[in-house]
Amino acid sequence: MAIGKEFLELQERLGYHFYDIKYLQTALTHSSYSNEQKSRGLNFSSNERLEFLGDAVLQLVISEYLFENFKHHSEGALTKMRQHLVCEKTLSKIAREMNLGDYINLGRGEEMTDCRRRPKILADALEALLAAVYLDSVLSGSDYRAPILALFAEEIKTSATSPSTDAKTLLQQLVEKDGASILEYEITEESGPEHEKTFTVIAKINNNVVGSGTARSKKDAEMQAARAALRLFGVSV
Repeated sequence: MAIGKEFLELQERLGYHFYDIKYLQTALTHSSYSNEQKSRGLNFSSNERLEFLGDAVLQLVISEYLFENFKHHSEGALTKMRQHLVCEKTLSKIAREMNLGDYINLGRGEEMTDCRRRPKILADALEALLAAVYLDSVLSGSDYRAPILALFAEEIKTSATSPSTDAKTLLQQLVEKDGASILEYEITEESGPEHEKTFTVIAKINNNVVGSGTARSKKDAEMQAARAALRLFGVSV
């Protein structure tokens, strides 16, 4: 279990020193470790509840920063930037850069399968860590936004200068954020001669139709279906 010197190393990388180290300990405790210790009569809370709070904390900090610093961006552009910044891919990338996986407490089974490098485990642990910073800052009176924004600084720059993300990528990022949902595209109709076919495609999330599109190519039909799905979720593209 990460203690002592390892805690100090992580706090240095995070740029935040905890007033109550128990928050950090819980943020680093995967459910597999918690359950394993519980079977031995020991009580170690997992980071799942912190992960839930961390998602909201990150959304707020990023939204507030983008709102204040990108005044000429439309609501749609800001939404796309935020979606890039809070998706599992970005979270796991930042977690890898700070070697967060080295500090996570895992059960023996997960340890043997190298779960420390799995994107979802890394992303979840980072969200839990951000929640821990937030809760600890309430006690210490410290600024919880500064260390979070410092971690995301490079990705914020990237999102501000990169071209607009296409509809399929945006929809995939939304689905990944949920963690348990599955996005699929299905051709429901093909019409016209072979050299001039028209395709109708539906986008499904967990087998529920969320959008449809018709075009001369499968790719364009999928893109239209993704746009329709995003509109359903209130995202302009």
